[in-house]
Amino acid sequence: MPDRGGGPTGPRIRVGRPSRRVRTLLMTLGVLAVLGMAFTMFAGFWTDWLWYRSVNYSSVFTTTLWTKIGLFFVFGLLMALAVGFNIWLAHRLRPPLSAMSMEQQNLDRYRMGIAPYKKWLLLGITALVGLIAGASASSQWRTWLMWVNGVSFGEKDPQFKLDISFFTFDLPWYRFLLGFGFAAAILSVIAAALTHYLYGGLRITSPGARATAAATGHLSVLMGVFVALKAVAYWLDRYGLAVKSSDFKATDNWTGLRYVDANAYLPAKTILFCIAVICALLFFATLWRRTWQLPVIGFGLMVLSAILIGGLYPAIVQKFQVQPNEQAKEAPYVTKNLKATREAYGIDDASVSDYAGTSTTTDKTKLRDDVDNTASIRVVDPNIVSPTFQQLQQMRNYYAFPINLDVDRYTKDGKDQDTVIGLRELNLAGIPKNNWINDHFRYTHGYGVVAAKGTAADSEGRPVFTESDLPSQGDLGTYQQRVYYGEKTTEYSIVGGPQKEIDYSDDSGEKTFSYTGKSGVNLSNPVNRAAYAVAFNEPQILYSGAIGEGSRILYNRTPKERVEAVAPWLTIDGDAYPAVVDGKIQWIVDAYTTTNGYPYSSRTTLGDTTADSLTATNNSRAVVAQQNQVNYIRNSVKATVDAYTGQVSLYQWDTKDPVLKTWMKAFPGTVKAKTAISDSLMAHLRYPQDLFKVQRELLSRYHVKDATTFLSGSEVWQVPDDPTNTSGEPVPPYYLSMKMPDQKAQAFSLTTTFTPNGRDQLSAFMSVDAEAGTSDYGKIRILKLPTNTSVQGPKQVQSQFNSEQDIAETISLLNRGDSKVEYGNLLTVPLDGGLLYVEPVYVRGGGLKYPLLRKVLVTYGGNTAFEDTLDEALNKVFGADGETTPPPEDDGGDTTTPPPTSDNPTVQEALNDAQKAFEDGQAALKKGDWEAYGLAQKDLEEALRRAEDAQSKEDKTGGSSPSPSGSPSGSPSGSPSPSSSPSG
Repeated sequence: MPDRGGGPTGPRIRVGRPSRRVRTLLMTLGVLAVLGMAFTMFAGFWTDWLWYRSVNYSSVFTTTLWTKIGLFFVFGLLMALAVGFNIWLAHRLRPPLSAMSMEQQNLDRYRMGIAPYKKWLLLGITALVGLIAGASASSQWRTWLMWVNGVSFGEKDPQFKLDISFFTFDLPWYRFLLGFGFAAAILSVIAAALTHYLYGGLRITSPGARATAAATGHLSVLMGVFVALKAVAYWLDRYGLAVKSSDFKATDNWTGLRYVDANAYLPAKTILFCIAVICALLFFATLWRRTWQLPVIGFGLMVLSAILIGGLYPAIVQKFQVQPNEQAKEAPYVTKNLKATREAYGIDDASVSDYAGTSTTTDKTKLRDDVDNTASIRVVDPNIVSPTFQQLQQMRNYYAFPINLDVDRYTKDGKDQDTVIGLRELNLAGIPKNNWINDHFRYTHGYGVVAAKGTAADSEGRPVFTESDLPSQGDLGTYQQRVYYGEKTTEYSIVGGPQKEIDYSDDSGEKTFSYTGKSGVNLSNPVNRAAYAVAFNEPQILYSGAIGEGSRILYNRTPKERVEAVAPWLTIDGDAYPAVVDGKIQWIVDAYTTTNGYPYSSRTTLGDTTADSLTATNNSRAVVAQQNQVNYIRNSVKATVDAYTGQVSLYQWDTKDPVLKTWMKAFPGTVKAKTAISDSLMAHLRYPQDLFKVQRELLSRYHVKDATTFLSGSEVWQVPDDPTNTSGEPVPPYYLSMKMPDQKAQAFSLTTTFTPNGRDQLSAFMSVDAEAGTSDYGKIRILKLPTNTSVQGPKQVQSQFNSEQDIAETISLLNRGDSKVEYGNLLTVPLDGGLLYVEPVYVRGGGLKYPLLRKVLVTYGGNTAFEDTLDEALNKVFGADGETTPPPEDDGGDTTTPPPTSDNPTVQEALNDAQKAFEDGQAALKKGDWEAYGLAQKDLEEALRRAEDAQSKEDKTGGSSPSPSGSPSGSPSGSPSPSSSPSG
């Protein structure tokens, strides 16, 4: 407005107040920010709901969600009411007049300042503590579901004679309630005390009484509630002794009562419970006596009693009663721990039998024949040959195999064959050009299975493939080969829409495909697209023309994360493995139910006990644990994930496990009955590795059943470090078809070895029948070697391999230039009282970037062989290839071996060919040309065979010629036989 006084005109500026346009803009931005945060929260919730619905496990989402919401509101409301009520009550009990003092005059200013906002302040405080308490309580959804659905174990603990379910399902919930009660009591005491102080009920420096009668009574009741809760805590602590971990020299993570617990801590907890109850009553009595004297004295006595009775007395008992005669005192409790631990880990039926460790059989031919009947020795190591699969069967750069392949068994011609298997999975790092369309629309899946015999390699050291090429073909028949879900498939893909996918390529060019499965979430709905654009932080999902009618988004694509998502109460085995079942590729995932509340059973840390030399180099093989410390484990669920549809199926495997029954009550309909497992699927189920690793760790101490021996520690074993690498981690268990001494036929087994604690010789060999569907499945057998003899352990065997001169020279030769030797799995096989060790040796040589099987190390009974093939090595160890002719004596003349001569031109021709083949082989060896070296060795073997056949025919007709099998005259220029080349 213009100035009416005639002064200068101009706009009038309002200082300190934004314009209407700015206010409108700020309000708009604020509303948009709130809406943005709200939609972000909604997007996370909505996409989770859509995913669970897409896999037909929406009940898991709703049950978990409603449980969390219920716990949040119930306990949040209880905490808010407890704290809010005590603030209100303290305000209500304020004195009508405050004393005239500097303290109260200062407080008057605060009282006047908050007077207009008292209600809002009360609501704010109660809302804050309610939110915090509710959020904390919602995280206890597993504890609540286990308590409300818990079933009986049908077995009682040895101390209190209560069902095991009390300790596993009930006690954790009671402890949560107790902790919540303590929190509510402490917060209420603090809030009430501050309110009383603010309004004059409590005084610090003012003259007169320090507290009004009303404040005294109020705070005394709250303190009485706190002490009463402490009494309950003492009572529950009595039962907690059964699941209490403690340091004990007999074992780490000891759980359960010991002598001092049963005879000192247990009565002490009972006495402290009684003292706490009396002390709580004294606090409540201040409602009438209006004095702190007696409750304070009682509380002081309770604290003193806790120190003397709960701390000093047990220490005295331990020092003067237990330590002078520890074995006798602790033996009854160790016996309980032994029994409970063996039952909790499923090792109570493990059979331990003595094993000589040395063979007494002199018939070497019989021993050689027994090898084939005892074991199908796997020389193709699934942890070494992945690069070989990659080089020979990758076909395209956008395919890849896992770092560690898997071992399964397939039937051919009525016989089971140990098979190394891997999927040709999608490798986004290998696509020609990375962009959003290529990464998420065109390159969406892998293709086909590649499998090879586990017990054989070809003449060049390559796997003998039983399923290969692209598309894959071989012994596995017809099946859906597209792999949309796999261990390496970690990115989302959008399929089924207008954008075609690359299926595979052959000589005729690129083949395209459009996904027809029902997996994933439909993106036709704009709300869904917007939600995923926010959830994945990818705005192109919202407006991209590559998404249209029929488009579906696939994510959470690794088998382990899918099983973990649909069954969040399970612990997932680290090694999911593929199998072709009924025309489909199925990922098989082993899952466990666990608890850490099994009385008297010692605890173990899953992350540590399941670690080995493979998990050290491949983190994807680590166990997915809901709780890392457990003292009970069962392989209760077998799960499958379809590699094409992503369908997850959970099957009840352990029908007696009460923990699984509890979860099945909590999530009805999610786990199928064991009878739903088809025969074709049953043929590929196996004993899981992580469970076996946990059990072998426990059996290193708990193989003994005698408390005295257990306490002495003289029979403690250890899992040896993997001698084939420098990781320093334990040797992994190996799958192998073999026959233990008490078995009549070979069985698919999982095996490991033990050495004495701190030493390297062998102390025991352990195997478990891993073939599902058989009567002996899960039976653990331990062969215990005598302690008064020294049988070589894995590390010593490996050292012997490396120290023998001929072997060391050959290894050194193989390591020359660009070549690198890689040791495969060191397999141990019990054979006729002794132990047969077999180790394949691979070489990455020259321009080859993948390992080939070049040699096989075998040792038995002190005899060692290092040959080109397993059969040759076994023949040499057991003398099945006959005696060799000793070299001729030196006559002092010319030491140069003359060229072999013969009147028989056939023999002479064969020997000349052998000489040439040997020279060709040596030349190829110097160049690092392993392919040429292999061909030369085959020619050498063939030439010597022809020479031997010709010599045999001549001997029968009475002719004469030099021996083709002797040395040096029987081999060209002193060349080695093909079974011992190149070092001879």
